[in-house]
Amino acid sequence: MGMEVGGKKGAPMASMNVIPLIDILLVLIIIFMVITPLTPKGLEALVPQPPPPNQKEQPQDLEKKTIVVQVLENNTLKINEDAADWDTIGPRLSEIFKLRAEKVAFVKGDDNVTFSNVARAIDVMRANGVEKVGLITAKLEAGQ
Repeated sequence: MGMEVGGKKGAPMASMNVIPLIDILLVLIIIFMVITPLTPKGLEALVPQPPPPNQKEQPQDLEKKTIVVQVLENNTLKINEDAADWDTIGPRLSEIFKLRAEKVAFVKGDDNVTFSNVARAIDVMRANGVEKVGLITAKLEAGQ
């Protein structure tokens, strides 16, 4: 509805009706609020990055720095090629990460391992001092 203030009787007055415009803007705001996706919550995953091509790292330094927990298909575990089992992995990881400033480790599962075993390994790692857990896949290990 337009409102006329002053002026002569019968003279045309140009006034914009903004009520429909506000209604359209409110509908657009509601539509954008509904379709805006919420940020998903989940585990934060790290992916190990290969070193730059011109820089070569010593293999001994890399093994001292990187911890990889392998979940094998016969329900056994390895920590950097050392055999482990579900009962001893927690205390060993606590001992490894007790004096480290960088508390990052990676999990690698065989192709035939169920995800529940990998999730159990991640849970044990987080409970025993590992702050960030990364995942290693076959493609990543092959350099693809």
